[in-house]
Amino acid sequence: MSGPTVLAVDLGKTSCRVRLSRGTAVLGDAAHQGSPGLAEDHGAELARHAILGALAGLHPDVQRMLPDLDGIGIGAAGAVAAPDAVQRLIRVLRADFDAPVAVISDGLCAHVGAFAGEPGTVLIAGTGAVVFTLDDGGLIRQVDGLGPWLGDEGSGRWIGQQGLQAALRAGDGRGPETTLRPVAAGLAGGLAALPGWVSAAGSPARTVGTFAPTVITHASDGDGAATAIVAKACALLALACSAARPDGGRVCVTGGLVSHPYFRAALEAALTDAGLSLISPRGDALAGAALIVHSRALPHEKRIIRG
Repeated sequence: MSGPTVLAVDLGKTSCRVRLSRGTAVLGDAAHQGSPGLAEDHGAELARHAILGALAGLHPDVQRMLPDLDGIGIGAAGAVAAPDAVQRLIRVLRADFDAPVAVISDGLCAHVGAFAGEPGTVLIAGTGAVVFTLDDGGLIRQVDGLGPWLGDEGSGRWIGQQGLQAALRAGDGRGPETTLRPVAAGLAGGLAALPGWVSAAGSPARTVGTFAPTVITHASDGDGAATAIVAKACALLALACSAARPDGGRVCVTGGLVSHPYFRAALEAALTDAGLSLISPRGDALAGAALIVHSRALPHEKRIIRG
């Protein structure tokens, strides 16, 4: 094996994934719980904790290669909104590993990986939701990705929140019965305890988003409320893609939501109805994180913070 030894990090709010590679050879992968985002209180410190937690999951033989790192590439939630936290994260990681660090937003990192640094349109549908389009001139346009309180429509957080609200409405008679109700009640020991369960979490958006897989599963099983939520989520995501590509075209979709076959099929149908076609990514966010480490010729370079 030859080539630089690179640590790639995909740091989201739900999970933190790491990949160590040397040249084109992958030495090891691991994952850990994510962090609330760099823009949150103690964002840099929590991000470092998540990264170190993920690295602890690597095989011991792979961990022994970490002192020889040639660079670290990170796609991190909140990087755009918190440049000071990005700089703090770079400083602590340089102290930990004595290697150059490059940081970009998690959404743009997914774009780099999906198109191997080339132009295109990508929808990232995970705990949050955002669309990025990069044209041939290097102009990047963003649609949504506005966070859990003002945007991220159709995201995992949105689906989870809608599912919990449907369960609460069924519980007090404001809405139809749904199979989501007993599952939601079991999360906190009763429906009435759900608000406290959400607010007690360090990251309410991430906590609410953990209910999204349940909603999607119940939709695939035919529950009316869950089916309606998934259909609306896919319509909102397709709308964001249409806003980014008003003339139609191809869209690459990444993120945890599309790992569920039912959701992927529903989203593909919504995109087709909007005059768009779904294509597979060339690489994942970890591939994008690795690419930004040493390549300074990417059209995304102005969005990368280095140190």
